[in-house]
Amino acid sequence: MAKRAALSLSSEDREELSRISNSRTEAAAAVRRAKILLHYSGGMRIADIVREMGATRPLIERCIDKALSFGPLPALKDLPRPGHPTLITDDAKAWVLSVACQKPTDLDYAHETWTYSLLIKHLRKHCQEQGYPCLAKIGKGRLHDILSKSNIKPHKISYYLERKDPDFDAKMANVLCVYKEVEILNASKDERTSVTVSYDEKPGIQAIKNIAAELMPVPERYATRARDYEYKRLGTVSLLAGIDLHNGQVIPLVRDRHRSREFIEFLDLLDGSYPKNWKIRLVLDNHSSHLSKETQAHLRSKPERFEFVFTPKHGSWLNLIEVFFSKIARSLLRHIRVQSKEELVERIYRGIEEFNQEPVIFRWKYKMDEMVVVDA
Repeated sequence: MAKRAALSLSSEDREELSRISNSRTEAAAAVRRAKILLHYSGGMRIADIVREMGATRPLIERCIDKALSFGPLPALKDLPRPGHPTLITDDAKAWVLSVACQKPTDLDYAHETWTYSLLIKHLRKHCQEQGYPCLAKIGKGRLHDILSKSNIKPHKISYYLERKDPDFDAKMANVLCVYKEVEILNASKDERTSVTVSYDEKPGIQAIKNIAAELMPVPERYATRARDYEYKRLGTVSLLAGIDLHNGQVIPLVRDRHRSREFIEFLDLLDGSYPKNWKIRLVLDNHSSHLSKETQAHLRSKPERFEFVFTPKHGSWLNLIEVFFSKIARSLLRHIRVQSKEELVERIYRGIEEFNQEPVIFRWKYKMDEMVVVDA
């Protein structure tokens, strides 16, 4: 057997091998190989290196042979290996993606969305007939890799809002023009002959009663109030409310329901709140109670008194009363507990009365600079 050649190291290679052999951050395999090469280049016999390193002779010899063939520094790393050929072809991956992008119901399954198990079952069952036998043993991990690389998540559904109102932009501009007019009127010193009220309903406000007594905070012991997990539902109420966009006052009406009857009652409440010669303009949505036969008949009985400005469908965010509803939901209603529905109604009225003591005039800012009001 030919004698193995000596390993000659340049000063740079020796310095780098010494650094790696003493490193605590390099890979353990690289540290071990650096020590082997330093020992061998220093004239140590392989048998002595085996005893010194506590490694097998074949491992020592492979490291030395790599250094002799490719150089000392490349010998610190694993050589590239041919590996297995790609088991799943690109065409097969494309078919997987095409299946994942279909609804399971379109392929005669009851599921609305794919699960990984169902998708794997379908792929394994139909891969042969589709000409992709490489998918016969596809597993969850491989399927996940294929889907992830194309950012496909067939087990999830996201939502969007389709604009079904073809006149959305025109109706939005109409509402914004109303807000611009209010802004101009509020800045003017002229005597007003009209009022603009932003109106909507907040249904389903729950009356909830505690079963057990509340525990109050105790300094240095309990930071918060404590409630028992059990409670009793006493029913719900609806808040019909409008906010005067000129002075910020809120006009409330609390009832069990919010049908045409209750909406007409609210209109009568507004009718009694402003001078008889004023025009009352309401910004509101297209709820059925606002357009019903009963409401239309009531409006005809009070000609020229009311004017409705409707927000576009899916455009309730344009209505400024929603800002007020959000505020009371966070502050007044969020943790409310009562002994009866009557107490809930009383506290809603009292909370709005407190709000009206320091009213806030809400202003719409988005796209207002684009609005131009032309005098008739």
